[in-house]
Amino acid sequence: MQQQRRLKVGVICYPSLGGSGVVATELGKKMADKGHEMHYITSSKPFRFLDAHPNIQFHEVKIEGYAVFKYPPYDIALANRIAQVIQTEGLDLLHVHYAVPHAISAVLAKDMADSAIGIITTLHGTDVTILGYDPALKNTLSYGINKSDRVTAVSDSLKNETIELLHPTTEIETIYNFIDEEKYFPHETVYLREELGIAPDEKILIHISNFRKVKCIPDIIESFELIRRKHNVKLLLVGEGPEKFELEQDVQKAGLQEDILFLGKRDDLPELLSESDVMLLLSEKEAFGLVLLEAFACRVPAVATAIGGIPEVVEDGYNGFLVELGDVQAVAEKVSQLLTDDQLYKQMQENAELTVQQHFSSEYIVSQYEALYYEVAEMK
Repeated sequence: MQQQRRLKVGVICYPSLGGSGVVATELGKKMADKGHEMHYITSSKPFRFLDAHPNIQFHEVKIEGYAVFKYPPYDIALANRIAQVIQTEGLDLLHVHYAVPHAISAVLAKDMADSAIGIITTLHGTDVTILGYDPALKNTLSYGINKSDRVTAVSDSLKNETIELLHPTTEIETIYNFIDEEKYFPHETVYLREELGIAPDEKILIHISNFRKVKCIPDIIESFELIRRKHNVKLLLVGEGPEKFELEQDVQKAGLQEDILFLGKRDDLPELLSESDVMLLLSEKEAFGLVLLEAFACRVPAVATAIGGIPEVVEDGYNGFLVELGDVQAVAEKVSQLLTDDQLYKQMQENAELTVQQHFSSEYIVSQYEALYYEVAEMK
């Protein structure tokens, strides 16, 4: 059968922590488990990369510095490396995460390799919601999308925004993100409270991100100040990013350093989530919100802003609550409701877990990508 043919797939993604990098590597692992040969072409090994898997290979993009260039030409170096891997490995298709610069580099590499290889571009959010509004990059973004054979978006919200903004000639299909159920499930976490200095009777709120301005972490801190007036509670801020230092300074000035814990980048996210009571995601832009799925899989309801793709994950009053951007009073009220109504909380825990199982299971999402892979591979 054609569907059983082993495919050789080139994967281009950002290697750093973030939703797109996580999805790119988790998808590659699932595809490798199904027997496909996955070739990651990046500047460094992606976050959560699986070295030991026999069907996964890493091809490093080396960026040399030359005096003639003010900045190292990463996109050109990437295109050159992709072209090399197309030829040496006999790739069947390229799966590119983020349109700029990755789709552009893939299109150039295809031409350099004189290949008919198909290109799938997955849009994850900021490549459209930020770059798409930049006059210096809008045409470049459109070019990368229109030169791709297939384009996917991680939410209907992102798909619709892309169509409204860029009017692409290539059709866009929504394929949602997913998580690895073998990793994200309720864990036993008896050690964590002692490690973090959190008392057994204290409730735990958690936020996980790359600490950029778009995540609106000051709103989370302000909400927490309101919540702690009524509840014995701690806030865990997990991650790194450009806003972290300033946030730490603000917390110190407010005298909240004992109650707001900055944990940095952690490898035990399922355990941290399993010990938490409520996930907070109050972003001003969010194409999907992968951390919401991770929380739901660990039976943690969420309070999140009703923007972007978040309402496609959080159903207000079912598996969490939606609030308007910047409404910290509403955040405090919804969290308080979850912390005081045991029956409501238990029902939302069950609904959160069901949401992942029924709509975002890895088997369902990966099968959609695999079907797309075969379709594009046949174009070669």
